Amino acid sequence: MVEMDKLLAGGISQPAEGSIVKGRIIDIRPNEVLVDIGYKSEGVIPVNEFDNASGLKVGDEVEVLLERLEDEDGMVVLSKEKADQKKNWDHIVKTCAEGGIIQGKVRAKVKGGLLVDVGVEAFLPASQIDTVAQRNLDDFINNTYQFKIVKINHDRKNIVVSRRDLVEQERSEKRQKLLADLKMGDIRTGTVKNITDFGAFIDLNGIDGLLHVTDISWGRVTHPSEVLKVGSKIEVMILDVNREKERVSLGLKQKSRNPWDEIEKRYPIGARVKGKVVNLVPYGAFIEIEEGIEGLVHVSEISWTKRISRPNEVLSVGDTIEAVVLGINREEQKVSLGMKQLEENPWLRAHEHFPKGSVVKGRVRNLTNFGAFIELADGIDGMVHVSDMSWTKKINHPQEMLKKGDMVEAIVLDVEAANQRISLGMKQLADDPWKSVASKYKIGDTVNGKVSKLASFGAFIDLGDGIEGLVHISQISEERVEKVKNVLKVGDPVTARVIKIDPQDRRIGLSIKAVNYSEEQLEAERKQFDEVLKPGEAMVDLEHAFDQLEEKGRKDESSAQ
Repeated sequence: MVEMDKLLAGGISQPAEGSIVKGRIIDIRPNEVLVDIGYKSEGVIPVNEFDNASGLKVGDEVEVLLERLEDEDGMVVLSKEKADQKKNWDHIVKTCAEGGIIQGKVRAKVKGGLLVDVGVEAFLPASQIDTVAQRNLDDFINNTYQFKIVKINHDRKNIVVSRRDLVEQERSEKRQKLLADLKMGDIRTGTVKNITDFGAFIDLNGIDGLLHVTDISWGRVTHPSEVLKVGSKIEVMILDVNREKERVSLGLKQKSRNPWDEIEKRYPIGARVKGKVVNLVPYGAFIEIEEGIEGLVHVSEISWTKRISRPNEVLSVGDTIEAVVLGINREEQKVSLGMKQLEENPWLRAHEHFPKGSVVKGRVRNLTNFGAFIELADGIDGMVHVSDMSWTKKINHPQEMLKKGDMVEAIVLDVEAANQRISLGMKQLADDPWKSVASKYKIGDTVNGKVSKLASFGAFIDLGDGIEGLVHISQISEERVEKVKNVLKVGDPVTARVIKIDPQDRRIGLSIKAVNYSEEQLEAERKQFDEVLKPGEAMVDLEHAFDQLEEKGRKDESSAQ
């Protein structure tokens, strides 16, 4: 105090507020330190402003910032922390420039980034922390790093720093060194950094390598996440290094033996194998018989007799099954398997069980446009073609005679075991009635029957025993008939005379109007009828007449709808 008075009396100016002055510690208390700067009163500084508070001693000289010469209590206001900041700021401005490198410690997380202590507070934007976006900034707090000075604002006394450029430079140097050291065939340890649909990126301590999904395992891997986990450590083999593009291809399965080597020795043709169903597709099932080896059971190789459209009708993923090796293509890495080969092919004994000419019974399993499939045994079908259903009726669709579920009898016409085909016949159970037509009916005979069908060109007459005759529209009456339905109806009894017989073409021509004709008149009418029956004219032969009748019926149904 006396010294300060002397100085003032001697004309020396007092220290300016905002300047750094030297002072001496005169007392150390639990929470504060008293510092004398030679002014008329002492200053009080919080103890936490001293980095080494435990090492302070009374009498120590310290530099402090003079904030105010007097406060309300007449005390000098001092700050050790602000003095350090001012000295650091002056030092940084003097020794560092934008683009320079400085060390600092991350103190706290603030909006948009981190607060870094580089002697003074500096701001580190989140985008400048690393080369990749960081989700958890708390991981950086209290860590010390090197930073690049991006911007110094002298007016606001703030500094913006970046770590990203230094990280990138460090990684680039590390990457170049690592690229130079990598050799194909090397085994390296890496960390799974990222997983995608097509593979995984492995951090090899400085450079990322791609482990493609096809190089993860010799077995089936649908997605890399089935085998790998982000953050896990794995050993991989270097498959390829492209130093110009800085690309590294990695392999995991290459560390073990290729299971396809010498596969023919382990699985010879005809060998029985056991495996697990790992995938089902419309055309078959893939069976894993060992890790990395899958065989295909084609849908046609599942059963000799069962009608299987898709493998999921009898198999499920995860099932363990037995199969027989049918073929191996090591170059294309394909194994063909069969399940039905585990059992005897029942078609090989089809000739014994269903000899030609034998009468069989079965249930109608299915109807098609061309015939009916009859189930003769479990998985063994015979087929009755529409042409083998009736001697006398023109069958256009099997549903005219049969429906699914019907029990029927038939005769075995042929057995083709190689093609897994049995031909059956229903009409062959009875004699062909047309064989006796010539002896039963003669020209001029008078016959009785009932109208079974009507057509625009005439009427069909049921004569019994499955035999039908045709009365052409011109043979119904002496008078002109415009429409058959105006004269005849289905079910009407009819008496007529036979004017035409053709057993080979299976047709009988009848005449109602000639019932009372003389022999001469009947002969004349027959000749006239022969002309009408010429091919391509009135379409009155029975086969064509039936076709025309069916076509007319379909058109009538369409019109009604």
